[in-house]
Amino acid sequence: MEWVRSEVEGVRGHVPSNFVWPKEYLVEAEEELEGPVVDLDGFLRGEEEATQRAARLVREACMKHGFFQVINHGVHQSLIRQAHHQMDTFFKLPIHRKLSVHKTPGSVWGYSGAHAHRFSSKLPWKETLSFPYHNNTSHPVVTNYFTSNVGQDFEHVGMTLERYCGSMKQLGMKLTELLAISLGVDRMQFRELFEEGWSIMRCNNYPSCQEPRLTLGTGPHCDPTSITILHQDHVGGLHVFADNKWQKVPPRLDALVVNIGDTFTALSNGRYKSCLHRAVVNKYKERKSLAFFLCPEEDKLVRAPDVIVRLDGTKQYPDFTWSHFLHFTQKYYRADEATLPNFIKWLQSSKTTN
Repeated sequence: MEWVRSEVEGVRGHVPSNFVWPKEYLVEAEEELEGPVVDLDGFLRGEEEATQRAARLVREACMKHGFFQVINHGVHQSLIRQAHHQMDTFFKLPIHRKLSVHKTPGSVWGYSGAHAHRFSSKLPWKETLSFPYHNNTSHPVVTNYFTSNVGQDFEHVGMTLERYCGSMKQLGMKLTELLAISLGVDRMQFRELFEEGWSIMRCNNYPSCQEPRLTLGTGPHCDPTSITILHQDHVGGLHVFADNKWQKVPPRLDALVVNIGDTFTALSNGRYKSCLHRAVVNKYKERKSLAFFLCPEEDKLVRAPDVIVRLDGTKQYPDFTWSHFLHFTQKYYRADEATLPNFIKWLQSSKTTN
């Protein structure tokens, strides 16, 4: 974790060797992605024509690369600004306070400097804070996380991020409806799977880097979760792999980025692509983003709807639970573009040996 002290805390030297990525990962993105920007206003109002138009855009994007942006999404801009401000409050803490909530092996929650607690090479040029969210509880989960782990002086930070997570969960549940409509199944098809699930909230800080062409803020990967809702700041740095090349996603402060993850790929029987993406770093500016990962209830089966399997003629993935998939990514595998197929192999071999 020494890099955090030397790099994030303000000393800008060369890139240490464990942060240098092989050249094949560092191919530059020359073009901007012409991914759809989906206006959710009519859909959220219950207008049928607008809903079908949004579903068509989502279907086309998800079959192609698994990425789209949404505007008029119902999340207040003031809340997004407040969440960014409170995220800054945490990342500006002295390193010893951040390390007091460091991730422990096998845990999803806590502070991480470059994932150095798990890996020793191809380290990402970033620091993160991850914490849980659940909306159907008598206790404010996020607020309690901050007061218990960071300190009582972070109660207001926790309260703001609790409200932000609540808005993300509400939007995420509406997106499961839109995705169901786009797949041609009942709009409530996925609701029960996600309603009681624990979501993951992750705050990302990408410090400026003197040699940005040697490293990556986040390496190429597909999210193992179901739906990612991300807000990136004005700096930019998100790239999506589409049409066999890396393409830039210019930031839109009024938009939220939506990525399809591996678990939803399985739910769609492979119709929808898990979005392959990465983040690059900037020589002069730090970059921040807020990522909310909508996850299924841990022990419910992830299974494509029967109507989709019948139409497709074959079932692409065996049934599995999110708890098994999460365990695989935390204990055995570093997420990349092949996480889902490798998980399926691991799952099947585990069943064979048990």
